[in-house]
Amino acid sequence: MTASDKAAQLVRIAAEAAGEKLADDIIAYDVSEQLVITDAFVLCSAANDRQVRAIVDEIEKRLREDAAAKPVRREGEREGRWVLLDYIDIIVHVQHEEDRLFYALERLWKDCPRIELPESVNAHASRGRGAL
Repeated sequence: MTASDKAAQLVRIAAEAAGEKLADDIIAYDVSEQLVITDAFVLCSAANDRQVRAIVDEIEKRLREDAAAKPVRREGEREGRWVLLDYIDIIVHVQHEEDRLFYALERLWKDCPRIELPESVNAHASRGRGAL
């Protein structure tokens, strides 16, 4: 079993929204074979708590406008270090860089297939590295 078409659409919208707010290292995994609660995870990180909140706000706005989707659950918003948005078909994790390194969710899900994202999603990262 693979992630549904709806999940793939939500992943793309969420990843593009995160990229617009300059989220770092945006990746997505198809976890449908490992979990029954969702089809996909989107992971991204931000340099500070304020950016975490901005990314979360943009993801929610875009999913609401483009896919008429609202999260059924939100966790971690008060602290602003790791916010989880549960859309049933996908779960989005927006983490502060330090928390992303510490919890290393990529290590937990490395055996799951990655979902290909548009190049534009992480384009700002390559521009920043090229400027150094």
